[in-house]
Amino acid sequence: MRSVIKTGMFVLMLAAMPIAAQAGTLEGVAIRAGTGAGIAGPPGAVVGGVIGGVVGGPNVVGHRHRHCWINDNGYRHCSWR
Repeated sequence: MRSVIKTGMFVLMLAAMPIAAQAGTLEGVAIRAGTGAGIAGPPGAVVGGVIGGVVGGPNVVGHRHRHCWINDNGYRHCSWR
């Protein structure tokens, strides 16, 4: 029985990989559906999910890197991009 569950979870993980590429859209749907459910119940969750899918959300999957440079006076500055 455990092998069936493990196999099913593995297949589900592989099926969800293309969905993870649309990170901003998925976060928008999840955030707005949760907010809509808290405010107006199930109809609010549906409306919030649709709005979240259209508008999108923050991209929490994206990688940022640090960019550093030294200015003319010799001071080091860094920023995240």
